[in-house]
Amino acid sequence: MTLDSFSSREERAVERLQSSCIMDLSGHADNRFSVTPAVGQPIIETVRCDTVPAIGADAARPMVLRTLVAALAALWKRGERETCFMRIPMKTWNLMLALIAMTALMYAPAFAGDTITVTDMAKRKVTVPKDPKRIICLAPGTLRLICYLGAQDKLVGIEEFEKIRPVGRPYLLAAPELKKLPSVGPGGPKSINGEPDLEAVLKVKPDVIFVSYMKAPNADSLQKKIDIPVVVITYGRFATFDPIIFDSLKVLGQILDKESRAQEIVTYIENARKDLTKRVGQGGAQSAAVYVGAIGYKGFQGIESTDASYVPLEWVKAKNVAKELQPGGHLFVDKEKILAWNPDVIFIDAGGMSLVQEDFKKKPEFYQGLKAFKNKSIYRLLPFNWYMTNIGTAIADAYACGKILYPKKFEDVDLPAKADDIYRFFVGKPTYEPMKKAFGTLGDKVSF
Repeated sequence: MTLDSFSSREERAVERLQSSCIMDLSGHADNRFSVTPAVGQPIIETVRCDTVPAIGADAARPMVLRTLVAALAALWKRGERETCFMRIPMKTWNLMLALIAMTALMYAPAFAGDTITVTDMAKRKVTVPKDPKRIICLAPGTLRLICYLGAQDKLVGIEEFEKIRPVGRPYLLAAPELKKLPSVGPGGPKSINGEPDLEAVLKVKPDVIFVSYMKAPNADSLQKKIDIPVVVITYGRFATFDPIIFDSLKVLGQILDKESRAQEIVTYIENARKDLTKRVGQGGAQSAAVYVGAIGYKGFQGIESTDASYVPLEWVKAKNVAKELQPGGHLFVDKEKILAWNPDVIFIDAGGMSLVQEDFKKKPEFYQGLKAFKNKSIYRLLPFNWYMTNIGTAIADAYACGKILYPKKFEDVDLPAKADDIYRFFVGKPTYEPMKKAFGTLGDKVSF
């Protein structure tokens, strides 16, 4: 057993307990520990931790017993099943227990009253520390929700994927210091439902692991393997905005003691949707045929990538031509179909803009055959499908769609100012300018 295996708080506890050799504490397969005399010490019968006599009032018993195994717990939880030795000075059992009780004031173990049991988004019952101090986020979108909740101070590591090109992710633009945290594995879309880098995860000693889109059996297996609570969240369907994200926020809020903030986010999103719907008005659905292309889907895509339930269009009651093929969700369509639709207005997700422009050079006749191209009615939207849904950007895009399709009803909306107000609420800082620098002006006409 080495001090390198412990956090700074655990390390102080071990240093306090180390002294002349008197006892061995041994881990057993049933997650309990026995206490036996060390070599050369007077024989004392082996006792289980649950039978060690408590000192003082009975109420102190759980604290004393848990403290007895607290320093060993870190190694035990990390899968090291070999016998661990701790040297505790003692003339009598009471002296040993008194020392342990004092150590409890410095080392704060997780007592039963400090844990909660939640049902995660994989429908698993998971017991976790209440308001954990050390957390990590794995797989797409998990880190974003932690930042929305204002709990990034609890992070002890992030994925390598989160450190590269943060321009499409306002939560990283607002908190660049997160890139300095240790890496907890490669991450990226390919990490979905896969086993993480266990060595990197264990190295940062998280109290809880939050992960998106992991199936229940895999989450159970991971949790059992490293004995750290694993909580699964989800954004729902890929490349869209699914209200199931509200449930993920509430689960995270419950664990992180951020329930009021989680509700604030839900309320803000709902109020934005209501404002957009109210501006359009009852029966105010847009008659112009609209298409949105180049939507990010597990990476950058060209103009054939679209969504029949694209939220910015849904919230302003636009006539999304893709609904002819399916009622909702992401899909790829042939160029011939886009020509057949010949939409009046086309929106381009700026994340795929370079692919669209390259395609234009190869097949200009396709674009020149579109009514929207001839009438210069192709507009730029900011990418919100960037390692799952950036909710703030999706709302900003909805206001841009409203202003373009219903100019009179949105004439009071200044898009850059509105976008910054939205980003300020979600990530604490205005981040429209770096988004504009990377992807162009929100709502601008696209020039080929």
